[in-house]
Amino acid sequence: MTGPAAGESVARRSPGRPAGRTDTREQILAAAREMFADKGFDGASLRGIARAAGVDPALVHHYFGGKEGVFVEAMRFPVNPAELLPRILSGDPDRIGETLARVFIGVWDDPDKRAPILAMLRSAMTNERAAGLVREFVSSALLERATAIRGVSRLRVQAAVGQLIGVMIVRHVVRMEPIASASTDELVELLAPTLQRYLGDEPAGDDRPTA
Repeated sequence: MTGPAAGESVARRSPGRPAGRTDTREQILAAAREMFADKGFDGASLRGIARAAGVDPALVHHYFGGKEGVFVEAMRFPVNPAELLPRILSGDPDRIGETLARVFIGVWDDPDKRAPILAMLRSAMTNERAAGLVREFVSSALLERATAIRGVSRLRVQAAVGQLIGVMIVRHVVRMEPIASASTDELVELLAPTLQRYLGDEPAGDDRPTA
C-alpha cells in the first residue's frame, strides 16, 4: 500500500460529515421543507429530516444547530428566534419594550427580511396547513422561549407579538398614513410603553399558567 503522492494532502473527515457531498446542505433543506409541509413543525424531527435526506443526524445538527435552525433556513425565515430572543429578553428589564420594538421594526423595515415574513403570513391566511405550520413554529420557537426567559404568561407574550405584527401590517401592507412613513424612533416611542406593560413583571397574584 502506498501513501499519497508528493504535494497531495489527505482530506480529513469531520464527524458526521460525508466526503465529496457538496450538495448535502441543500439535500437536508429540501428534505426539511417536505417534512415540515407534511408533518408540521411539531411533528418533524431532526432524526426524521436526516433520514429523509440520507445523512447522519449529527450532520443536520452540524449545519443548523437544531430544528428551529433548519426551519429558519428551509422556509427562508429571515431571523432565528433561538438566537434573537435571548439577546432581547435578557437585557435591561426596564427597557425590554423599547428593545423589542426597535429590533422588530428593524427586521420589518429591511425589504430582504420583510419579504419572506409577508409571504409566510399570506400563505397562513389562505392555507390551513401553512397556518398550522406558522402557528406551531411561533408557539415553540417564540412564545415558549420568551415565556421561559421572562417568566410572564404566554397570553402577555402573544399580545406583545400581536401588537407588533398588527402595526407592521398597517405600515407595510396596508401602508396607512401616518404609520407608513413614521420614523423608527416615532414608532418605538409609541409602542415601547405598551410592550413594556406586557413583558414587564406580572402583577402579584396573577397565577395564570405561563406555559
